[in-house]
This record gives sequence, structure tokens and C-alpha cells, in this order.
Amino acid sequence: MKVKELMTSDPAKVGPDDVIAKAATLMKQEDCGAIPVVRDGKLIGIITDRDITIRGVAEGRDSKTTKVADIMSADPITIAPDADVSEAAAVMAKSQIRRLPVVEDGQLLGIIVTAQIARRDKVSETGETIKEISEPASGRASHGRG
Repeated sequence: MKVKELMTSDPAKVGPDDVIAKAATLMKQEDCGAIPVVRDGKLIGIITDRDITIRGVAEGRDSKTTKVADIMSADPITIAPDADVSEAAAVMAKSQIRRLPVVEDGQLLGIIVTAQIARRDKVSETGETIKEISEPASGRASHGRG
């Protein structure tokens, strides 16, 4: 199965000049932990709930004036729409991320998340992949990145 068959098309997104309060509100509305950052349809970054917490709140930034560009993660890992879902799962496991933007020629087409892969394929291999994504790289407890 190809990524484009499983991804969420046209996900919620923000621009680099939007404030982080807008990104947080979108995350609440969409029940997600990451929002792609786009300029003219091109993916330029991703902002996660962790970015907002660590680079925003913990640093004392004002969520109503701090721009997304100031705290987003630039150059996110992406995948092509024609890639196989198993390749997406492998990339997510290797990078310990749960959300993977789907991009073609720089344009954001969608996003694929571990839950979509898990629902599609109940095979133990997928369960192991998701376990790998969620396990911390170090001995410390972690909820993964992304």
C-alpha cells in the first residue's frame, strides 16, 4: 500500500508568521500534536506540541506574539506519496517520530501518522515498529519526538 492511500490529505497547517497560540489552538481543534508549517504551499517546517512547550512556554515566550518560525523545527523528515507504507514505518522508527509529512516537489500533500499505519496493519511487525518509535533512545523515559 502506498503512503498516498493512507495519509490525511490537506492537513491543518500554519504559516511561519502565524503566532504559536494559533498553532496550539489548531492542535486542540484537530486533536493532534504537530502542525506542518508552509509558505506558498511548500513545507518549510513543522511545529509540535513539544516545540511549543520547550521552546515557547519554558523559555517564557508570549504565545500571542511569538511567531511559529521562531520555535518550529525546520527541515522536517518527509516521505513521498508513492512510497510504500512499510517504508514510512521504517523512517518513523529510525527517526523516532510519530508524524511524517508527505511531500512532492516541496509541496505538502498530506501527513501520515503511526496510528494510521497501526489501524491499517495489525501485523506484529507494525506493532514492533510503533514500539520502536515510542521507546526512548536513551535510558530515560520519553514519549518520543514529533
